[in-house]
Amino acid sequence: MSDVHAQGKRTGGARGRRGEDAVISVRAAIPADTPSWLRMRCALWPAGKQTEHMEDIARYFAREAAEGCESGWIAYLEGWYVDPRSRRQGAGRALVWAAEAWAQSQGCREFASDAQYANTGSAQAHAAVGFAEVEQIRCFRKTL
Repeated sequence: MSDVHAQGKRTGGARGRRGEDAVISVRAAIPADTPSWLRMRCALWPAGKQTEHMEDIARYFAREAAEGCESGWIAYLEGWYVDPRSRRQGAGRALVWAAEAWAQSQGCREFASDAQYANTGSAQAHAAVGFAEVEQIRCFRKTL
């Protein structure tokens, strides 16, 4: 499950734990998935508040702008999470491919994402599925 996906099966040669081809099914999230989605978001971003995660789940995911993008209608991969027991089997790649297919079906010409600067594992995973790093930024906030 991801912010956006389409139905599909594409493993890229991924192998399951027993050596057989891994079968990965990706589908669109539905409201009934909220508890599972919330659990994955909390595992991916443990410092986040549950209420913030719930607000993010409720938001639509396509953006009009993102760093390094120019087209004006951009699909944005806000976060992707694969349960540790399912990693290294092509699940993350399948999620990204499904999100790409959805984005193209919506008329998006660019696909953006981000990761915290120190998260080198995420940077490597993004590069492995074809993302190019375009910018490193610092984010600020001020309480009013």
